[in-house]
Formats: sequence, C-alpha cells, structure tokens
Amino acid sequence: MEQHRILVVDDEPDLQMLILQRFRKQIRNDEYEFFFAENGEEALEMLDDTKNISLVLSDINMPKMDGLTLLTETQKLENPMFKTIIVSAYGDMENIRTAMNRGAFDFVTKPIDFTDLNATIDKTLKEVGLIKDGIQNKKTLEAVQTDLETAARIQKKMLPQEFPPFPHRSEFNIYGEMHTAKEVGGDFFDFYLLDEHRLAFVIGDVSGKGVPASLYMAVSRTMLKAIASQIDDPAEILDTVNTMLIPESELTTFVTVFFGILDTRTGKVRYSNGGHNLPYIVRNGGSVEEVQNTSGLLLGKIEFIEYETKEFTLAPGEKIMMFTDGVTEAVAEDESMYEEPRLETYLEKHHTYDNEKLVRGLIVDVLKFVGKADQSDDITVLSLEYN
Repeated sequence: MEQHRILVVDDEPDLQMLILQRFRKQIRNDEYEFFFAENGEEALEMLDDTKNISLVLSDINMPKMDGLTLLTETQKLENPMFKTIIVSAYGDMENIRTAMNRGAFDFVTKPIDFTDLNATIDKTLKEVGLIKDGIQNKKTLEAVQTDLETAARIQKKMLPQEFPPFPHRSEFNIYGEMHTAKEVGGDFFDFYLLDEHRLAFVIGDVSGKGVPASLYMAVSRTMLKAIASQIDDPAEILDTVNTMLIPESELTTFVTVFFGILDTRTGKVRYSNGGHNLPYIVRNGGSVEEVQNTSGLLLGKIEFIEYETKEFTLAPGEKIMMFTDGVTEAVAEDESMYEEPRLETYLEKHHTYDNEKLVRGLIVDVLKFVGKADQSDDITVLSLEYN
C-alpha cells in the first residue's frame, strides 16, 4: 500500500497531538506519515525539502504567513501532485470561500469533527491518486509516442526515398509514396535492379496496422529482396517467401504481394500476384486495363500454394500503376468507397501526367474523397513507366 505524506500547518500544539492520536492506526500501518509546520513560511520550506507531499492540511489564521497567503504561494509551484484542505471556524465562511477560489480542494470547520476530517482526507487522497495515475499514464503515452515516431522514421527510411532512383537510366521512370493511417503502417513498396537489364518491383500490404504490421512488413520486404536476388521466376519467388513467412506469422497476420520484373530492353514484364489488388496498365492514348490475375493467394498463411507467372508488354510511354486497398477501399463521410471505377476514371483523365504527378495526384484525389472521415487504412501507390 502506498504511504501518503500529509503536511499539517497550524500553530496550535493541541491539533498536532490530536492528529497523532486520532490517526495512530494509519501511522502504525504506514498508510500516513505526518509532517508539521506552525505557519505558512515553514510549510513552504517543508514543501521544498520534503518530497512527495500528497496533502496539505492548513489553518487559515496563523502568524508570519496565514493560510490564504500560503495557498497563493503554493499555486505558484504549479504542482498538481498535492491538494490543500483548509481548516477554519464555521463562521469564517468568507475566508473559506476565498481559499476555495485560490485553489483549496476542500475544507473542514473548527471544532474539527475527526470523522468528517478522515472522510475528507480519504476523498482528497483518492483525487491525488487519480492525478498521479493520469500523469504517469501521460508520461507512458508520451514515451510510446516517441517510440512510434522513431519507428515511423525508421520505416520511412526502409522504403525508397530518392527519386529518380536511377538517374543514369533512361529506359524507365518509377515513383512511389506511402501514407500511413497510423504512425507506422503495414504497406510497402520497393524496386531494385537485378542486373543490367532487369528491374524488379513490388508492392505489398500486411494485414492490420500499427507496430505489428510494420514489423511484419519489414520482414516480408527483406525476404522478397533477398530471394529475388537468387531466383529468376516471380512465381517461384512468391512461393519461397510464402514458405519462409509461415513460421513468422501470427494467427491473423499475412501479406498480399504483387511482384514484377521489367526487361528494360523490351518492355516485357513478367509478374506473379499473391492475393494483391491487381494493378492497371495505362496505355498510350489513355485507355486503362487491369492486369490479368495469376493463380496464387496471400503469403504467410497457407502452405503449398501454387503461384503462377504471366507476362505483358509495355510500349514506350506506357505505365503500370500499382496500389494497395487503402486507395480503392478509402471510405468517405457518407460511408461510400473510392472503388476501382473512380480510380480508372482518374487514370484515363490524367494519363499524360508523369509518374510523380500521377501518383501524388491520385493520393490527393483519395484524400479529397475521404474528406473529414478518418483514414481507415494505409494508402500506397507505385507507378512504373517504360520509356
């Protein structure tokens, strides 16, 4: 049980004796520890010297510094960790009212009814306890917030940040952005040259949000990049990563992935889809077509899934636009969803935009659609243009 420290401020020795007698059980049980001061000046010194005072029980009429002045001075300390109970004669209600206006938590009247005093002390200490818990919870939340901000910075650095990423390569342009629903998220995108003529690119979405999703995202992204450096076939890459992720997955954890490899000499794209939203090909002239799906499901949950590799070819000037369900399932204030037809209309209307403008414009369009509603999921978009 927590011991409460109580400072009694009164110039009458009889009150000190009565306090020690009436509360001897609590003193013996280490519930209360009493300190005594004869006036406001001594009380301020004791508040400065004695730590963790929970409660000040102060008379109003005292020499050197009275109780009202003491209240004024204690308010300057800006310490919410203790409360003051004022003791005064019943007929001195004007001073009691002044004391309450100056920050006293409660009052008792003379002659002191110790049953009433005990109840008042108990009520006041419970209030102090709530304040202490609130301050501690605030500190804990601030520490968590600091950790989340650090995690967000780390996660951001894990994703590609510099664009154009390959300024010496003119065969393609690529641009992506992620906007998390919380401080950290489960979406990711990545791209890397496998050799002189092959560019791998991937977009993924981990189930859930927040820290657990971000950790699983980091594992998934790292595995995909490592396996892609060893295996040529997109379907085999997903199959291998799926097998590796299953032991790392919790009951409700999985990831959807679209993985492709662009041959920078021909515009041919070989790809495999692991349960992810199908990208769109933005053709020259503004027509938009959905990429054909492949067999295969999400990764990290089911063993022995057969993934499939298919291919399509981009002509110079054409793009593949990839996204997570935070785009198409974005919910507006009227509970309607953004959905694929609106996305297709956006791509048709703005097909002449360069990659960066197309991606950012889409994200802005989604955010405008959502309006004042909460962002329910991470929003991630990746666009690759073949030149």
